[in-house]
Amino acid sequence: MKGKYRANLLLPVLGCVLLGGCVSQKAYDALQTQDQELQQRLTAAQQQVAAQQVQIARLEGAIKYTVNSDLLFHSGSWQLSPAGEDIMAKMAKMLAPGMQGMHEKLLVSGYTDNAAIGPVLQRRGVTSNEELSQKRADAVMAYLVSHGVTPDLVAAKGFGETEPLASNNTVAGRAQNRRVEITVAPAATS
Repeated sequence: MKGKYRANLLLPVLGCVLLGGCVSQKAYDALQTQDQELQQRLTAAQQQVAAQQVQIARLEGAIKYTVNSDLLFHSGSWQLSPAGEDIMAKMAKMLAPGMQGMHEKLLVSGYTDNAAIGPVLQRRGVTSNEELSQKRADAVMAYLVSHGVTPDLVAAKGFGETEPLASNNTVAGRAQNRRVEITVAPAATS
C-alpha cells in the first residue's frame, strides 16, 4: 500500500519534471497567434500592393517587402519622390496598426548598385554608395515614422553595393540591385 501511495504522489511530480523542458502552452499559443497575424498581414499586403511596385517575401517568422529604389527616389537623390511617398504611405497604412501593440520591429535596409557616386552627389557630401543607401534608408524610416510607425521599433541601415541580387554588368541587374527592403519581425521579448 505504501509503495502504491508513493507512486501516486511521485507520478505528478515526475510528469512536471519531464515536461519542464517543453514549451509552455501559453508560449506556443502566442507563437501560433503571431504566425497567423503575419500570414494575414502577408495576404493583405499582397492584395493591397501592386506586384510591379513591391515584392513581398515570407521569411521564417518575418515578412520582407522589397521596393525598387527607382520607384522611390529620383536618380542621384535620397529624398522620396511623389510616387515614392505614395508607395510608402500605403506601406505605413499596413504597417503602423500592427506596431501599436509593440509586437513587431522594422528594419529598413538600403542597397545600391556599384555605379560610382557622381559629382552632383559628391558636392552634396555623399562620397560612397554606402552613404547614399544609408540616406535612402533613413528617408524611408522617417517617412514611415511620420505616418504612424512607432519610432522606437524601427531602424535603418545602408548596405551600399554589398549585397547585389543580380549582376551589376547589365542595366537590368543594376536596377534590381537598387532597392529598399523593409523587414517586419517580431520584437524581441525579455
